[in-house]
Formats: sequence, C-alpha cells, structure tokens
Amino acid sequence: MPPPAGLPTDLSASHELLHALLAVSLTGIILFRPVYAAGEGSELVDLAYVQLSPAAQRMLGLPAYPSETFRTLYPNALSTGIFAFYRDTFLSGQPGQYEVNYSYDGLDNFFLLAAQRSGELLLVSFSDTAEQQSVAAVSLRHSQAREQAARAEAEAERQRLYQVLMRMPANIALLRGPDHVYDLVNPAYERLFPARIPLGRPLREVIPELEGQGFYELFDRVYETGEPFYEAETEAWADFAGTGELQCRYYHTSFEPIRNAQGEVTEVLNFAVDVTTQVEARRQVEQLHLVAQAARAEAEAQRSELQRVFAQAPIALARLRGPDFVVEFANTRMAQIWGRPLDQIVGRPHFEALPDLRGQGFEAVFAGVLQTGEPYYFRELLVTIAQAQQSYQGYFNITYQPAYDGEGHITGLIASAIEVSDQVRARQQVQELNEELAAINEELRASNEEYLATNAALGETQQQLQQLNQELEGRVAERTQAALALQADMLAAAQRQVAEREAFYEVFEQAPAPVALLRNPAHRFEYVNPAYQQLFAGRSLIGQAYGTALPEAATQGFVKLLDQVYQTGETFFGNELPFTPTPAVGQPPRTSYFNFTFQAYREAGQVAGISIFAFDATEQVLARQEREAQRVRLQALFEQAPVAIFVLHGPTYILDVVNPPMATILGRTPEELLGRPYFEAMPELATQGYAEFMDQVWHSRQSFTAREQPAKLRHHQADEIGYFTFVYQPLFDAQGQLTDIMCVAQEETEQVLARQQVQSLNEELAAINEELTATNEELNESNSQLLRTNVDLDTFVYTASHDLKAPITNIESIALALRDTLPAEVQQDELIAHLLGLFDTTVVRFRFTIGQLTDISRLQLAHIGPAEPVALAAVVEDVRLDLASLLTAAGTQLTVEVATDLLVSFSPANLRSVVYNLLSNAIKYRAVDRPSRVRVQAVATEAAVVLTVQDNGLGMSAVQQRQLFGLFQRLHTHVEGTGVGLYITKRLIENAGGTIAVESQPNVGTTFTVTFLL
Repeated sequence: MPPPAGLPTDLSASHELLHALLAVSLTGIILFRPVYAAGEGSELVDLAYVQLSPAAQRMLGLPAYPSETFRTLYPNALSTGIFAFYRDTFLSGQPGQYEVNYSYDGLDNFFLLAAQRSGELLLVSFSDTAEQQSVAAVSLRHSQAREQAARAEAEAERQRLYQVLMRMPANIALLRGPDHVYDLVNPAYERLFPARIPLGRPLREVIPELEGQGFYELFDRVYETGEPFYEAETEAWADFAGTGELQCRYYHTSFEPIRNAQGEVTEVLNFAVDVTTQVEARRQVEQLHLVAQAARAEAEAQRSELQRVFAQAPIALARLRGPDFVVEFANTRMAQIWGRPLDQIVGRPHFEALPDLRGQGFEAVFAGVLQTGEPYYFRELLVTIAQAQQSYQGYFNITYQPAYDGEGHITGLIASAIEVSDQVRARQQVQELNEELAAINEELRASNEEYLATNAALGETQQQLQQLNQELEGRVAERTQAALALQADMLAAAQRQVAEREAFYEVFEQAPAPVALLRNPAHRFEYVNPAYQQLFAGRSLIGQAYGTALPEAATQGFVKLLDQVYQTGETFFGNELPFTPTPAVGQPPRTSYFNFTFQAYREAGQVAGISIFAFDATEQVLARQEREAQRVRLQALFEQAPVAIFVLHGPTYILDVVNPPMATILGRTPEELLGRPYFEAMPELATQGYAEFMDQVWHSRQSFTAREQPAKLRHHQADEIGYFTFVYQPLFDAQGQLTDIMCVAQEETEQVLARQQVQSLNEELAAINEELTATNEELNESNSQLLRTNVDLDTFVYTASHDLKAPITNIESIALALRDTLPAEVQQDELIAHLLGLFDTTVVRFRFTIGQLTDISRLQLAHIGPAEPVALAAVVEDVRLDLASLLTAAGTQLTVEVATDLLVSFSPANLRSVVYNLLSNAIKYRAVDRPSRVRVQAVATEAAVVLTVQDNGLGMSAVQQRQLFGLFQRLHTHVEGTGVGLYITKRLIENAGGTIAVESQPNVGTTFTVTFLL
C-alpha cells in the first residue's frame, strides 16, 4: 500500500519516527523477539523484550529494556492464555486482539491487547480498559476476583514454596499429566542434563534412556493411584555427561502426587538427592571388608591346617616365643618327650615349665639363635629329662631354628626333636659286641680257655640284652597303663559332658524361645526344641541340612550367615531381622521378625557346629513400625504443609507443635518455642489483642478468623509491622473435651504493603498525569515550532547551495575568458600564472563545497534511502576497485577480512558512501616515514555488524578527535578536502540507528568502528 500523500516514501523505516511514536503513544507498545527451544524443532517457548514505550513502562512498572523474558516476569501468562495469543499471532503472521483480566504478578488490570508480526519481531499494543469495561468484562473481573480471593493464600504460599524448591540442593522436578510433561525443574535438576531443555516436554522424550529401568512405570503408578513412593539408593543409568555413554548414579528419591482442589492427581513431584558418592564409598568398604574377611578366613584355615600338621607330625615340634622362650605351641610327640601334659607347659617360659633342662647348655644355644638368626643342630645329644617324677636320659637329634614375623623380625625359636636313644644304644651295643668279638677271636687263636671265657662273656651280654628287652617291655607296659588311665579320664569327662548335655536339653525343651543345634559344614539339624519345631510345623528337621529343610531361609540369606559363623567362629547377633516362611497352600505369606544368635560350638578345639537361640520380636516390630509410620505421616503433614501451623495445648497455651513456616513467621527457632506458654515465648503479642482472640476461642469453643491482622514481632524493624490472616481452630479429644487450639496462618504483609503502595502511587500518578498533560501541550507546541524552524533551515541550505551554482559558473567562465584573452607571454608571467592557478583552484574548491552543501541538504530532507540487505564484502570490493590507482600511488597495503555472506541492512548508495569516505581517508592521511597499511574487518554479533577500518597513518590528538565529525572541520591542510565527508558519514550511520566511533594516537594510527544494527 503506498504511503499517504505528502509523506516521504521511506517514512515507515525511520527509527526516529519509531522512537517518536513510542514516546507520544498513550497506549502501551512493546517490541518482542521470539525465544526458541534449543535443539531441533525450534519450538517458540518465550519472548524477549526489545523495547517498551514510555506508556508501557508506566503501566507495567518496567524499564525500557528489561533483561528478563516475558514468561519469567509473568509466569501466569501461560494459564491466562496471553502467551498462547502472542505465540499464535507471531507464527500465523495475522494480526489479532485479545481481552483479559490479569490479576497476578503484581498487576490487577483488564487489558485489551493487539498484536502483529513485523519481520522477526512481534509488535504489541495494549491499553488498560479498567475504567471502560463492558458488562461482560465486569462480570469476568468479578468472577476472577472471587477466584483470586479463594486462591490468594495458596498462591502466595506456592510462590514461597517455589523459591524454596529453586534454592534446594536436591534435584526437584514437577511433571504434569499422564504423559509426565515437565512443568518445573529447579537449577540442581537442570544441571543433571546441561545439554537438554526439559520444560514443556514429556519425560520419555527428555530422558529416553530410562526405558526398561522402571521409572516410567513408577510415575504412571503414582499418577494413577495417588500413592506416594519412596526408595533409598535408587540406581539410575542415564547419559548425564551428554557423551552418549550411560553413567550409573544413586539417589534417595521420592514421587509425591500433587492434587487439585477436587482431589484429582494432576502432577507428580519428583524429589531426588544424589548419594552416589556415599553408595560407592560404602560398597568399596564392603568389598574391602569381604576381601579382608576372605584373607582372615584363608589365614585361619592355613593356621588350622598347620596346627593339624604339627599335631600329627611324627617328630616332636614346639614354638618358643620371645626372650623368655615362652612355649607357644607344642605337639603331642614333644609332650611325650618332655613327660608332661601340654596344659602344664604351653603358655609358660620353657625353663620354668622344664626346670630339669636348665644347666645342660640349652640357655646359651637359645640365646645364640635368637641373636644371630643362625640355626643350631644337635646330633645324638644326651638329654636328661624328669619324666613321670623320674629322671630319664635319652639321645636326641635336635634342631633350633629362628622364627620370624611378617616383617622379618626374629620373634622366637622353632624346636624339632627326634629321639634316637634306641638307635644310639643299639649301635653302642653293636660296637661293644664287635669289640668283644674281636677280642674273642684273638683269644680263640690263643687258646680254648680264652674261647670259653669269651663264650661266658657273650652269655653275660645276652643276659644284659634280655634285661634291656625286659626294661623296654616294662616301659611299654607303663606307657600303656598311662594311656588306659588317660582313656578312663576322657571317658569320665565324656560321660560328664553327656550328662551336662542332657541337662541342657531339658532346659531347651522347656524354653519358650526357639533353640536348635546344627552340626558340620552342611548345618545338619542335630536338635530342635518344641518352640523351634513349632515355627515349621509339619516339617521334618532332625537329620536334614538347614538349606534343604528350610529352602526359604537359604534364599533369604540365612545359610550365608551360618557359613560365615562356621568358617570364622565369630558369633552373629541378629536384631529384629525379618524371616518369611513358606506359607501353607492358600495362605498368604507372613513375615516375622526375630532377635537371634548364631554361635559356633567347638569340639577338640575345632568348630563342630552352630547353636541357634531366637526370640520372636514380630509384635514389637510391627507396633513400632506402625507408631513410626503414624509419627512420620503426622510429622510430614506439619513439616510439608504449605501454610504456617502451630498447636497450643491447655488453657495456658503451651506450644506443642510448631512447623517451619510458622517458626519463620514468629521469628524464633522451634527450640525457642516448643514446650513454653505462647505469651512467654512471644511476649510482644500479649498486648496486641492476641490473648483476647485465644481466650475467646477457648471459652466459646468456636473457631476465630482474622484477616490482615497487624502484628509487631521481635524481628521487625522499628518502623516495620506485619499483617497476617489466620484461623484459630479448637481441637477436642474423644470425650469432647477441648484440649488444644490449632492456628493456621498466612503472612499478608507484602500484599497489604503493596496495596497501600499502589494506592499511594495511584494518587501520585494522578497528580503527575495532570502535570504531564500540561507539559505535553507545551512540548507539542515547542516541537511544532522546531519542525518549522528545521524545515526553514533545510530549505535555506538547499536554496543557497542551488543559487550559488550560477555565480560560480559565471566566475569559471570569466576565468576561461581571461585565459583566452590574455596573450601567451602575459600568462607565462610568473605572477600572472600563479594568480590564474589560484583562481582555478578556488573555483574547483568552491564548486566542491557547494556540491557537499547540496548533499547535506538532501541528507537533511531525506534522512536515509530505503534499507535493504546489502553484501558488505561486495561494497568494499567495489570501493577498492575505485581507489585502485590511489592505493598504487600511495603504496598502501590493503587487507580485507569480510565474509562474503555477511549482510548489512542499509541503503546501498549510503553504505558505499560510508565505506568510500573511511577507506579514502585512511589512504590520504598516511604517514610519509613508513609503509602505509590499511586493514578492513567486519564481524557479526547477536544484535549488530561491526565494521572497523584501521590504518597506521598520521593519527590524531584527543582535541582533534573531538572536532573530527564537525561540519567543515579539516585537521590536516596538506590534503585536499572540505571537511564535510565525515560529517555526512556520521549522519548517514546515525540516521540508520547505527554508531561510529574513533580511536587514534598521533604518529601511530587511527581506527574507525562502525556498528550497523541488524
């Protein structure tokens, strides 16, 4: 559509006109830029403010360029449909209107909105029609006012709760509807997935890798049933780092249903605390504990095996510890050699337990081995030992070797001994016999008598041998009798153990607690008392392995506990552990809780089995669980309530319950309030009418409601007062007796003060509006006068520049006529030639100046040509070609760094003029003492294109820079010019909304920076 007659064709693109319209518009005008979601899809999710008109600033109380987005400032614009209206208008490109009563976010107005898309911006015009409402609008306003009154308390609390959720260190998200669309996420939750934008998108789309982990089903179940869910250390696998690789984290997480006023579940609140570090640390400790247990078990097994080998070794073995050579261990063979029971020797110093070995040289040998670490060997050593109260001499092969600890230090000796008495004596006897036989042979050669003598000696020897055999048989008999006596003692001890065991069985049979005895590594039932059998009625236990007889116990981990006790010998104490036996057919499973012990019992020093003693603690556990559940529910009710609550007990009003919001309102900690009379804890309220309110409720037994009741609390400043809406509700016991008063309160201070401030501001605004009306009338008159003056000045400049062209032409003609008239010899005169040259130069400069004045007048009248996208690189290249001869003559090295696809919204002719002026000046004002270098660079930012032209020329002082853009300002006279070019350049740029700046140092160079708005 063509513009109205009499207006310039480019008037619609004028930024000055836009600013003027915004300034004088009585309706609010807003320019928005759309904000899109990250990633593919480009969903329009918000609007950013570009500029607000003064009227819009006054109506909304916002600055001209707000930094926050539309939905951040007005979160309720989504529910009232305003954002949807803006979004649909922008996307459709069609203008639209919308009426709405907006009573949220500090506003209470009935707005008429009109919107229209303009390029990539949205233009919104609105007016507050509160005073011209239609009947329908009034009805709507009254309806919304009633709804607002009903929701005011909840909404205020919701806002406070929202702030708390936003600042909590836990991960919190609110998901709406059956598709679980993200409605709210706090910063901690956003940091879980920094590369994703969850708001407005369903859970399955935002975190698809949760498929198959049960989380989607949990959200569905909580949403459908309305039952909350909590789980500690929940395992979750997701791409938290955005690398495509799944990572495992653990959370204490809860899913809470959020209901609307009709009790319907509309949202699910997800609250999660990251405990990955704690879980991994605990698991690492548990793994280390298991490794340590295995190592200890292996060491114990090796130790047991070594002891068994030592005990059964055919040689005598003993270990002596420390400088006192305490007998730490000795096997049965060594005890036989020492002739003493092991219990009289083990644990005592060697020479204290065996005093008869003193003085035979063993002390020095022991000390030498302990000090030097060198083993010591005896071969067929004759040793005297007191055995069975008798002295015994025997021959022994003995070895004393040093014993080392884990760090290689000598801690004692290891003694090994083999008795070789029989061999030594037999050899001695054989040796003696050989000697005697040799003598006999010699004597036989001598005579028969000597032979007989020898036979007699041989007979005597045989008798000695017989006697020796008899002695050996006697010793064997003695040892046999000793063994029989020992066997009798062991039999008597066994009989006593059987008797004791029978007595224990009698006690166990009558015990009300379950008792059982298990034997061998398979944990075979050897005994169960009636109480234990009653737990598994109808099952045969005796003789059966524990895991076979009670398979459910095996699956519940009890067999592992038994294995651990059997292997380590350490008693296990179970405290209220659950056990669920297999139920009878058709019966539901029932879990019981037991306090029990698994204790190893030993036979011959080895673990032979495990005893079980149990006590049924099911009733106590269930009762405690129920009490705890009730306590937790009640505590959660008060702690999580979105309103402030306290409960006063008895006629003295003892503070029995105070939840965190109430403690915050009262300005005390719960510890300062609980258990104290209300007016003792809050003495400042005793004289403000609150005692009368409570007495009225206590005596009338009726509830009391106060709205916006003033209160001066301890934490208030001297000139500060709070306003509260609260209900005092009497509470009765089962017999109908009044026992407590419950208070539910909501602070209204901000709303009351805001309303008072709005009222005061309205009064001030009314007065200001009257002043502004008068001022506007004066400004309008002044603007009209200035416009007329500017038009007159522009007309004068244009007329003067036009009228001066004819005289200049006449002067130029006169100069030509003189050259034609004057004789050649006269023109060659030095003075005449100089004057004619000055005449020509003056005419050229005069004509150039008049041309510049004409350009200025056109600039004043037209401002700028029509703006359109122009390729900046192409313009720079055109100018470079035009200046090619000048660049060559000056020897200038030109560097251009402008992307070929970089576009600038500008008049093509004006853009060329700007580039030409800047580049030609950079060449003309070069320094003569160094090579000329000029660099042209352009970069695009979010809101503009920045062009820089940098040279290493003459440069300018600070004073010259301030004069640079003035009309007819020439700072260097050795170069041709009129001082108009930069003036025109600056006007062209600023008329288009851009800026130009200069930085320069004398004899260093100059940089011009031009900013073109997008």
